[in-house]
Amino acid sequence: MSVLKQLAGAIAGGTIEVVDLTHTLDPDFPVIILPPEFGQCARFRMEEVSAYDHRGPAWKWHNISMSEHTGTHFDAPSHWISGRDVPNGAVDEIPVDQFTGPVVVIDCSKGASADEDFELTAEIIQTWEAVHGPVPENSWVLMRTDWSKRSGQDYLNMRDDGPHSPGPTPEGIRYLVETRKIRGFGTETVGTDAGQGMHHTPPYPAHYTLHGAGKYGLQCLCNLDLLPPTGAFLLAAPLKIKNGTGSPLRVMALVEKSS
Repeated sequence: MSVLKQLAGAIAGGTIEVVDLTHTLDPDFPVIILPPEFGQCARFRMEEVSAYDHRGPAWKWHNISMSEHTGTHFDAPSHWISGRDVPNGAVDEIPVDQFTGPVVVIDCSKGASADEDFELTAEIIQTWEAVHGPVPENSWVLMRTDWSKRSGQDYLNMRDDGPHSPGPTPEGIRYLVETRKIRGFGTETVGTDAGQGMHHTPPYPAHYTLHGAGKYGLQCLCNLDLLPPTGAFLLAAPLKIKNGTGSPLRVMALVEKSS
């Protein structure tokens, strides 16, 4: 039996589960808020065109609009200034095999529960590796914080000095990109950086380091608590938008059920 037939049989038989890591797109889902002098990210909007009526008797459909970076979404290298000259840096140019890969989940949920500004350091990653082995090259590393269980204003967690939410330190993301040579990094928050990431050097180090190295970002993920630390496989294909800097997408993980 071929590998693909074995995979199809395992999914059909339930020994491999498909886990949805994607939030539902609706007008109320929070989007990142930037200082007022900058342009803002558009929320999701949906307008009914027809619904089996005089506007279209046999069909129902909608017009939709949103930012490339609304809801569960993908960041391409061209999204950030450090990646603007990276070859194949737009979503329509990225080789499709880059949208899949093995998944590593680093559980930071206890730390994020105790500290809204919790940060993933190189030391935390190395402690994780002491238990689970080195982060594999070309893997997707997902930072579990259970932040996706929040909603509304609690999700953005805005204060007078900006948002407060977890993310990686500059040293942490450099360790993953430069030492472990990961494919991409994902979070449960609205960005791959901590809410106060503007105070780091460089500002927003996850965006700067990932995209400058031609790597990818995923944000607004959910259900990371359903994934094992290692062993899952990610499917995360953005829309093929010409010169797109990112895209909403449906992120799924294949997880082998324990017997």
